[in-house]
Amino acid sequence: MGDLRNGCLILLLILMGYGVDVKGENLVFNVKHKYGGRNGNGSILNDLKAHDNRRHSRMLTVIDFKLGGNGLPTDAALYYTKISIGNPSRDFHVQVDTGSDILWVNCASCEGCPTKSDLGIDLMKYDPKASATGKSVSCDEEFCMLNTPYSDCRTGMPCDFQVSYGDGSSTAGFFVKDDMQFEQVSGDLQTTLMNGSISFGCSSRQSGELGASNQAVDGILGFGQASSSVISQLAASGKVKKIFAHCLNGKNGGGIFTIGPVVNPKVNTTPLVPDAPHYSVIMKGIEVDGHVLDIPTTMAIVDSGTTLAYLPHKVYSTLMDKLIERHPQLNIRLVEQSFHCFDYTGKIDDGFPVVNFRFADSLPLTVYPHDYLFQIEENRWCIGWQDSKMQTKDGNEITLLGDLVLSNKLVVYDIENQAIGWTEYDCSSTIKLKYEESSGSAYTVSSHNISSAPMMDSTKFFTSFLITISILFNLFK
Repeated sequence: MGDLRNGCLILLLILMGYGVDVKGENLVFNVKHKYGGRNGNGSILNDLKAHDNRRHSRMLTVIDFKLGGNGLPTDAALYYTKISIGNPSRDFHVQVDTGSDILWVNCASCEGCPTKSDLGIDLMKYDPKASATGKSVSCDEEFCMLNTPYSDCRTGMPCDFQVSYGDGSSTAGFFVKDDMQFEQVSGDLQTTLMNGSISFGCSSRQSGELGASNQAVDGILGFGQASSSVISQLAASGKVKKIFAHCLNGKNGGGIFTIGPVVNPKVNTTPLVPDAPHYSVIMKGIEVDGHVLDIPTTMAIVDSGTTLAYLPHKVYSTLMDKLIERHPQLNIRLVEQSFHCFDYTGKIDDGFPVVNFRFADSLPLTVYPHDYLFQIEENRWCIGWQDSKMQTKDGNEITLLGDLVLSNKLVVYDIENQAIGWTEYDCSSTIKLKYEESSGSAYTVSSHNISSAPMMDSTKFFTSFLITISILFNLFK
């Protein structure tokens, strides 16, 4: 994500788009959270930041992806979906990542790729030779010539890729092209399979945390704006619109993840910052209990793959002072050197204030106490706001708004009109998507939860998180 130095995502080679064979489709994905469910007993806090750390370094008109899991602090806050690739098709579980672009999956004979997962899924490896429609992408193909930085990529040679992450992990391999199956929305609560030819990375070697069994999935599905992303490849064919939405169920897990124009509910939007590498917006201010905080206007990155919310130091300090103003007697303790926690026996929604973020075009985002406070054990709560201590390469402090503020809201990313918006919503319900070839009619899409694995042991999770937490603060320097 962003800076190619100091551990941020280095995307040395990205793909350009190939289309699908149908027009105007709505597609659906079944997406699953890595650990599912919000309930937890606390010893996983540092793993939350470890996940965010890796997340920050790698910052499909109608398709339905079936969603699972949740993005709450007592879980891993990672969402993944099941996709089908090849002929005959095989299923792969891939992390859904709005902050990176390419799709890559673990390849056959991969060195260092994970062999097991704690998520209750069977890991798979992609073999292009086992698919009748799979083929390697060579250096002389157009997308490779346009996107590779390698001067030694010659005609007839395979088109290589490499991605490095901020925790020191990396993946590398070569690009392939194969059929991918999508769940095209074909009626109310109905989908039919459709094929699309997609270029993606075949990972032949990995290192670091990508191979950890508690984090292991089959790859990453990037939802960024670049031409290399799957949504951009589909849109480049003129068959889908570059609009997608998610509604992350922070209460029960799962939710909604779709590609296509949302017509119900209605969502107000704010402009995306032009030419920004991520989904960035202008944050105009913050109100706490109706009191406007004295903070500067700043740019904020909206990132559903980040668990917590990270604020510039002045913003963080001002907000924290206002939050605890009602309770000067609170004994706030630092837990695991990162989280401010306290004992409280009352109802948190009654005892703590509502926080309202204000964005350009007067778009509000409301965060309730039950959103930004999370329970780690009986009567003990921790605060989800974090001092970001991160900067862009030009020295600007960074605001990252993750699932702590995005859960239980329908968020729409309108890449075509360079806008993003949200509204509070029941993410266990349904939305309506406009179907382009049906003269404006809309189809209903429901929520899903494909989670099957129990939560991992929280103590193990927390300990693992401690190891990599410090890396977070260097990602954007």
